[in-house]
Amino acid sequence: MPETQLTRRERERLRHRKEILEAAVELFSEKGFYNVSMQEIAQKAEFATGTLYKFFENKEDLYKALVLEQAEKFHESAIRAIEEPEDEIDKIRSYVETKGQFFTANIPMIRLYFAETRGASFNIKAGLDCEIRKLYEDFLLRLASIFETGIKKKRFKKIADPYYLAVALDSLTNAFLFLWLEDPERHPYRQNVEKILQIFFKNLLNK
Repeated sequence: MPETQLTRRERERLRHRKEILEAAVELFSEKGFYNVSMQEIAQKAEFATGTLYKFFENKEDLYKALVLEQAEKFHESAIRAIEEPEDEIDKIRSYVETKGQFFTANIPMIRLYFAETRGASFNIKAGLDCEIRKLYEDFLLRLASIFETGIKKKRFKKIADPYYLAVALDSLTNAFLFLWLEDPERHPYRQNVEKILQIFFKNLLNK
């Protein structure tokens, strides 16, 4: 249901939930799951601790909601990036650019995303890794289909299985995002988009 159709109380509840999650993502990304308490999250969000329990059963439940919500936002953004352009090369460029825009606009998000996709926190969230892996796998398959189409059209050389090409591109963009995260001035991601594409397309494009 669109937010405009919600009652005032429902809109206020959504706003409070959003404020709690925004406070939580900052704290979790800075200090890690185990070093953050519900009291700290409540204090940062400027709510009573009891208010948090109106939305979430416990810290684990809050964390699950936060990570899954962020993963879904990125998934939707990435899909739009590869669906809008018509040309296969433009689709890949759009993905590389959009991924950078999404993450560099939200540093806490990139830290959580890498922690989850690399498996650093799966042991504390029963079942959540499965949901995130499904989103991640779905996108990799969509990305692979672009390479498959490009190979059929003779735009790309068949140097590897399309799925492995998708994994390779995802890994390459992650590597550059890691560099940016460690030293934004020395390794600005947006200025390195062309480098990423040159590295990736060097042996892939048919001339």
